[in-house]
Amino acid sequence: MKYKNIKIGSNRSFGIVFFIVFLSIGLWPILSGNELRIWSILISLIFLILGVLNSKILSPLNKVWFRFGIFLGNFISPIVMGIVFFLVVTPTGLLMKLFRKDLINLKKNSANTYWIEKKDIKSSMKNQF
Repeated sequence: MKYKNIKIGSNRSFGIVFFIVFLSIGLWPILSGNELRIWSILISLIFLILGVLNSKILSPLNKVWFRFGIFLGNFISPIVMGIVFFLVVTPTGLLMKLFRKDLINLKKNSANTYWIEKKDIKSSMKNQF
């Protein structure tokens, strides 16, 4: 596995995150006038206690959650990047071709060099930072 050098989060943060998730699930029905989900609130309290104590009981769950995240990342990341490419980059490129824009001077010309002479020097190389 190529993800051995990635550090898994602490059991404390894992427990607190799942405390918040299950507490949200338990309290969500109140917004629509329904009753609390007691089972979810009990699970959230268990996660809170184990998370605050930094219990070793959460280690296997933390590892499973980490591996699930890596698994999802292998599929979701390429899908999101493909969507961004086809919805942003491709239409931008097509519009640039439609309006005959050559922003990075890719067109061939008869000049001896493609060097661009700068007439106005806007800054010096001193005190860059």
